[in-house]
Amino acid sequence: MTLLHRRCPTMVLGATVVAAVLALGCAPAEDQHRSNGQAEPGLATTAPTIEELSTATFEGIFNHPITLVDGSWRGQPAVEGGASRPTVDLVPDLYLTGDLDGDGRKEAIVLLAESSGGSGTRLYLAAAARLNGQISDRGTVLIGDRVQVRAARLDGDRIILDLLQAGPGDALCCPTQKARKSWKLEQEGLTPQATEVTGTFTLADLDGSNWRLAEIGKSEPAPPQPEISLRFEGDKVVGNAGCNRYFGGVTDGETAGSIVFSAMGATRMACPEKVMTLESRYLGALAETSHFQFSGGQLVLTGGPESVSSRLVFKPFDPEPSMAAASDGETIGY
Repeated sequence: MTLLHRRCPTMVLGATVVAAVLALGCAPAEDQHRSNGQAEPGLATTAPTIEELSTATFEGIFNHPITLVDGSWRGQPAVEGGASRPTVDLVPDLYLTGDLDGDGRKEAIVLLAESSGGSGTRLYLAAAARLNGQISDRGTVLIGDRVQVRAARLDGDRIILDLLQAGPGDALCCPTQKARKSWKLEQEGLTPQATEVTGTFTLADLDGSNWRLAEIGKSEPAPPQPEISLRFEGDKVVGNAGCNRYFGGVTDGETAGSIVFSAMGATRMACPEKVMTLESRYLGALAETSHFQFSGGQLVLTGGPESVSSRLVFKPFDPEPSMAAASDGETIGY
């Protein structure tokens, strides 16, 4: 249920007036926000968890609030009996926390992906906090259509996203323009601060970056051990496939969003059968890779837009783990 608190004039409240004010549904100005879901006692200053947000209510996407169920919302078909319907999904890849407005309570910052059934997917930035013992939507704003989030961080009271967006000559499916956008949390919600276009993305932007396998195939989590890694070094890649070290060449493909791995090789150590099976599956998927994209600061490699079996999802990994955490000024992405 979404609660909308009405704003009251400033006054000195006696006990009788307080009762009257509460009867009218008024609340202190700092707590007058859209809210839903009960929070546990004693957690007023902590940010909502990703699990709590998967059942939260958000406004600002449609002309009515939507409440997620297990991280998703499904609307009615545009045409009765039709398969196409509006949807909103919580993007689990990105979760930042920090006190954005200086009130002593931490907000959670997440992404929401909205689709109305066509080819477009509009990405939204949302901030939520605990207010009056409930989870409250503090602001939800559109980032763009089919934009990709390369990295996200908090800088003081600002949310900063490094994006790929469609530039001149780009198809919406395959953005190459690098941009940096920032927002602040103010009384009226998330407000844009600055937009800076920083060039055109090439594989040179990945040089020196380290990645750890998070998913293999269709949303199948990779086991924490053995750790499978990928590192870009100029026009080469190296990494650990679970048992053996591997290496090869990498270049930009002929079209935006395409990538070519070549001359792949590996050492020949023997490990337990389960490890070798995973390694073989990973190296096979890597050899089939032809496209890349970013999702919430993660790198996604696939054998094509519709490929499932060769889908590999990597989380950024810093040997000094400055980018491993996701709160209080630290960075998701690279």
